[in-house]
Amino acid sequence: MSSYYCNDEYWMRQAIMLAERAEVDGEVPVGAVLVLNDDAIGEGWNRSIGHHDPTAHAEMIALRQGGGKVRNYRLLGAVMYVTLEPCVMCTGAMIHARIGRLVFGARDKKTGAAGSLMNVLCHPGVNHRVMLTAGILALACSAQISDFFRRRRLLQKANRQAM
Repeated sequence: MSSYYCNDEYWMRQAIMLAERAEVDGEVPVGAVLVLNDDAIGEGWNRSIGHHDPTAHAEMIALRQGGGKVRNYRLLGAVMYVTLEPCVMCTGAMIHARIGRLVFGARDKKTGAAGSLMNVLCHPGVNHRVMLTAGILALACSAQISDFFRRRRLLQKANRQAM
């Protein structure tokens, strides 16, 4: 197994831990880590609900932190690790930031913009190409989000029955 792949798993595990923080906060459990030269320069977990901010996705927060750390919005060579396939907004921001590579765990058939619903990264009109690695720790990432929504549905059902 290459060290490249081992590093991918290491950083994805970090993203999974961040996603756990999102769930504790009552958010959809998505976590992201932005890495440059094998150093985390940004991290985030979903905070849209708590911050009343539609842009407070894990990836956007990690990109903001990374830009602040390197003091540049261009994050050349950085790698974004995220537990769930990013949406259009987040993939667009990654292109604009000129990250080098996106690594995600679980596919998102409803809103995924890196190959599932659409592939913004490969659109002929974009001015930067982001390398893509999909499916790193996919089962763990998929289970994390599926279990969250299953528990949420059960809680909603119990609340309706209690009324």
